Amino acid sequence: MPKKKSQQVDLNADLGEQSDGSDEALLALVSSANIACGWHAGSALMMQQCVAWAVAQGVAIGAHPSFPDRDNFGRTEMQLPANEIYSGVQYQIGALAAIAGAHGVQLTHVKPHGALYNMAARDAKLADTIAAAIRDVDPGLALFGLAGSELVAAARRAGLHAVEEVFADRGYMADGSLVKRGTPGALIEDEEQALAQTMHMIREGKVHAIDGSWAPVKADTVCLHGDGAHALAFAHRIHDELTRQGIAIRAPRTVAADTLFPLLG
Repeated sequence: MPKKKSQQVDLNADLGEQSDGSDEALLALVSSANIACGWHAGSALMMQQCVAWAVAQGVAIGAHPSFPDRDNFGRTEMQLPANEIYSGVQYQIGALAAIAGAHGVQLTHVKPHGALYNMAARDAKLADTIAAAIRDVDPGLALFGLAGSELVAAARRAGLHAVEEVFADRGYMADGSLVKRGTPGALIEDEEQALAQTMHMIREGKVHAIDGSWAPVKADTVCLHGDGAHALAFAHRIHDELTRQGIAIRAPRTVAADTLFPLLG
């Protein structure tokens, strides 16, 4: 019996990380925005602008916290005490939440960035620390994590709404983890291949790993990176293909999203 077709999916983009003018345009194509909170990229002014644009487009707003690593764009793995991770995540959420509040909205989710995200995907203790930090700020916030990872499991242990994330332009290992950046197969540069991978994950719940096997994934949300040379054009392609196939683009159903952005569905 054929699998039931997925009826909706969230599209998210990491924003506030650069000033090339693409962020505002991307917000017309996605349903969730993860805004950098200053530790790996961005600034208070960029946060302010991205929030304003997201509110204007009716896009759900989330914090994108990282390790304190602007020099390496948050991609350096760090071994920090749990209380430092906990307070740092809360600090970054709080900064964005204050700006969002000034615009009359609340945050709907949190998605860790870079090395913090990837380490938490495989390290249960780190994932639990991040989840606890989020819960203690606002238990209504959703936590975006790599599909099937420790971060997703930690969200559920903490009583948070877990949103399982897949990547349009990243290679996958047989266990469902991402191919490490800087190694062969980490990035998919061919748009046709990335589009096919995305639709397969959404429709079939699996991804073709670099060893030729198929890894199961749950695609609640698809990340569209905003820092690639053709990011905006590719975002248009995914948006248009989902629309063509009758798959609605909607933010995850959370209390905050339902209250603040009822038009998201």
